[in-house]
Amino acid sequence: MRKRKGIFINIDRLSVLLYFTLVFIGWINIYAAVFNEEHQNIFDFSQNYGKQLIWIISSVILALIILMIDIKFFSSFSYIIYLLSMFSLVVVLMLGKEIAGSKSWFQIGSFALQPAEFAKFATCLAIAKYLSVIDRKMQTLKTKVFAFLILLLPAGLILLQNDTGSALVYFSFILVLYREGLSGSFLIFGGIIAVLFLLTLWLGILYAIGIVLAICLFLLLLIKRKRNNIFTLIVVFLIAGGFILSVDYTFENILEKHQKTRINVLIGKETDIRGAGYNVHQSKIAIGSGGLTGKGFLKGTQTKYNFVPEQSTDFIFCTIGEEWGFAGSSLVVALFSALLIRLIIMAERQKSKFSRIYGYGVCSILFFHFIINIGMTIGIAPVIGIPLPFISYGGSSLWAFTILLFIFIRQDASRGELL
Repeated sequence: MRKRKGIFINIDRLSVLLYFTLVFIGWINIYAAVFNEEHQNIFDFSQNYGKQLIWIISSVILALIILMIDIKFFSSFSYIIYLLSMFSLVVVLMLGKEIAGSKSWFQIGSFALQPAEFAKFATCLAIAKYLSVIDRKMQTLKTKVFAFLILLLPAGLILLQNDTGSALVYFSFILVLYREGLSGSFLIFGGIIAVLFLLTLWLGILYAIGIVLAICLFLLLLIKRKRNNIFTLIVVFLIAGGFILSVDYTFENILEKHQKTRINVLIGKETDIRGAGYNVHQSKIAIGSGGLTGKGFLKGTQTKYNFVPEQSTDFIFCTIGEEWGFAGSSLVVALFSALLIRLIIMAERQKSKFSRIYGYGVCSILFFHFIINIGMTIGIAPVIGIPLPFISYGGSSLWAFTILLFIFIRQDASRGELL
């Protein structure tokens, strides 16, 4: 019994407080986003805000259960949890229900569960387990290959479900691998690929190749004109040019129509404010109309008259922007930033390598969701349909993020123990 009391005494109170604050903010803004004059009671379980309360209560119970589990359980059963999660991703492809074009849901009565959300913490456990038992830090090819396979397997299965947004989340694990010794050149390479892809779509093939050529010639003036350096620049130019030439084929033949339209809207090649760009256009109107302090709780006109689709889920941030203004939006951003910073501090103080790696995984996943979700509501990121952690409506996401976070809080509470 002393051990259990010690766990609750040692839990990081600040991270728990930030969690409950964000969940509460989410609940009242879900109420505002789907407010119904005929069902004004926030505890009405026939409405989404009432259902969300059920998910919140069950999430708290889940968190308490996690805090009482022996710390070694998560490390010992990491691979089993991962394999079970992969199995659920396969099963949902065969037996799942299709919602919004994605066959990624198990329908259980009036509730639906999305295995892709739970695969995030399962993958986080698996990558932490693998990297914690290898001797060297991401130095050998074998280590890199196995680490990327652990990440690519769930991403691939989720892509088969036509849920691109959830699949892209696994790219955030590159930050975990970088912390554990992966060369920074991988981050630079990934950034360059993304820039070249968008640049080619925006300006065209000839302009993109011209810009790359100009950059290579400029670098040639700065570096020593040795044979090896010149050869390296030529190789870089040829690889970049080859990639640029492949962009059009990839864009036209691999991406779905709605994905192509969303990218074109993002880079300004299309406006389409009545089609693919409608959500973002209305979202920006809602956020902009909030001004400094907002229109007030339940007084948002964009929200009240349902101008923004999916406003209680993917676009919940525009409800905050309209009704609470710049001040309220800044508060939410500050709370998320505080949680992310706190998680990094907690990760760095772990004596267990497994706990440290898992902590960085938690931080990376939350950071990706936070940046992309808010970015797409203000039009600086593509609309890929991922929730704002702890705030968006949805039981699967709230359960999954709660489990993800509280496994780490549990580990941190016993950080003196080595796994």
